[in-house]
Amino acid sequence: MPAPLAKTNVEKIIAVITNFVRGGDHRDTGLLDQVFHPDFQVASHGFLGTAGVTLLSRHQYLANVEAGIFGGVPRLMTIEHVDVSGGLAMVKLRLESAENHFLSYNSLVADAEGNWQLLYNVAVVVPRNDPPAPGRP
Repeated sequence: MPAPLAKTNVEKIIAVITNFVRGGDHRDTGLLDQVFHPDFQVASHGFLGTAGVTLLSRHQYLANVEAGIFGGVPRLMTIEHVDVSGGLAMVKLRLESAENHFLSYNSLVADAEGNWQLLYNVAVVVPRNDPPAPGRP
């Protein structure tokens, strides 16, 4: 039986993004912990209806998911673009839930073994009752 083919970087990156979304949808902090870089951060515009930008550390994000403050709502995921340059990658991602529209730019880094982790999630969140304007998520 032939050995399985190694995953490409793009396939590995898509798996990390998919697990990031799945982890949030199911409030699975164990899965999120696996895909987050130790220095993971979020910058979110419109976070929980607040004006301006909210910054969250890895610890704050995981604590909020665990406490049920956010997450737990299934989302439709569309990966619009993946750009890889060496050990860095950027993923443009759109998500849609029953509650919100999301547009996020995600920065990933690879370690020396080629394992990818999510370092930054920069997102705009718009409530579904506030239809997005052209060019917005």
